[in-house]
Amino acid sequence: MRKQRPPFNPKTTKTARPSTPKTDKEPTQFEIGQPDELMKFLLEKFANKGRNTVKGILSRGQVSVNGKKTTRHDHPLQPGDRVKVQWSVVTEEEKPIGLHILHEDEDLLVINKEAGLLSISGGDEKELTAYWQLTEHVRRKDPKARIFVVHRLDRDTSGVMLFAKNEKTQQALQTAWQEAVHERSYVALVERKVKKPEGTIVSWLKESKTLLMYSSPVDNGGQKAVTHYKVLQASSDYSLLEVHLETGRKNQIRVHMQDIGHPVVGDKKYGSVKNTIGRLGLHARVIAFEHPSTGQPMRFETQIPGKFLRVFAAKPTS
Repeated sequence: MRKQRPPFNPKTTKTARPSTPKTDKEPTQFEIGQPDELMKFLLEKFANKGRNTVKGILSRGQVSVNGKKTTRHDHPLQPGDRVKVQWSVVTEEEKPIGLHILHEDEDLLVINKEAGLLSISGGDEKELTAYWQLTEHVRRKDPKARIFVVHRLDRDTSGVMLFAKNEKTQQALQTAWQEAVHERSYVALVERKVKKPEGTIVSWLKESKTLLMYSSPVDNGGQKAVTHYKVLQASSDYSLLEVHLETGRKNQIRVHMQDIGHPVVGDKKYGSVKNTIGRLGLHARVIAFEHPSTGQPMRFETQIPGKFLRVFAAKPTS
């Protein structure tokens, strides 16, 4: 039997392991005089190196506290602690955590993101994100390289997404998104059996002060949202839907599934009472688009998560 990879957990997963020496530079050591956090302390001590460089030093396992390596940005420091930065230790090139690169060229990165990984930081610099990891990835070849967000997926939504490697590509895709993207489909595991085999949901979505999206069947001053769905598989407890977006609004699928009385499994925010799969039952499965530089058609399709399918397995008889 093939050994299953454990689920991605950004709180417990380490970002790197040390390997072979790169330089003979002696390590730098400090003794802590007052309580602090490790990342904040390192940024103050190495202000000339820049935030991303310091992040990389910490994430690659080059920092130890009292003789124990740590990659935690928020590792607490107490008076008397000894911090050592080992310049001679680097990592072998590690695969990114919580994502898989499907395609890379001079202009684009296409990835398959796991549930649990943020696309981009919401302001907390301690968070591991797809954006930060991909920035580190491109800077291994060019220290000045950057990446640019084209669109986002919710933290708990898995699947395929795009990043641009230059601002021109980002703007080209975002400006002509409706024309450039020919297909964008999801699979959603929802509660109970959806009796209508396919349908279209149209409403206007508006965000409240509490960041909750509200849906109205008539224009309420919000954004018009159109979602098409088709039932792929169903039981009395669950339905697996193929979902196509005509518009791309915040939380659109999640809100529309609540509208038809079949919330996405694990989506407590929008009415779900079940979390049998231990994650949100939403996966961005397909994206097809015209390459902004070459004009060539591009299409990327990912597998339906196994957890979505296992709920339909026949129950063993006693």
